[in-house]
Amino acid sequence: MRKLLSTKYSAGAFSAAMLTLRLIFGILMMNHGYGKLKNFNETAAHMPNLFHMGSGFTTALVIFAEFFCALFIILGLFTRLATIPIIICMCYALFVTHNAEVFGKGEMATLYLGAFLVLLFVGPGRVSVDSMIGK
Repeated sequence: MRKLLSTKYSAGAFSAAMLTLRLIFGILMMNHGYGKLKNFNETAAHMPNLFHMGSGFTTALVIFAEFFCALFIILGLFTRLATIPIIICMCYALFVTHNAEVFGKGEMATLYLGAFLVLLFVGPGRVSVDSMIGK
């Protein structure tokens, strides 16, 4: 009981928590990106146009963030750098696509945004490729 109420944690527990966060949110985000990648033309037809760059280009950027950057996060490779496109993508989803409805349609984007902000601030933990190559 005392351990449950303790505010102390070990480095191993912290690394396990970061690994769990990376795997869960990375796999879920990669699944979103895979669906968009598989149905690129249909997705591009419904994608709002970002800065008048064209919906096809915007869709490609979203797929890069949601699929490929999520893969890097799962591996723990260039983790902090890989979170930046996802954070931008989730801000786009929340504020443009879902009209900043944090507690409505944009709730999932808000959850993803929060998780990837934590990874940006804290890093991948010791169980990652970044840690193995000494970054």
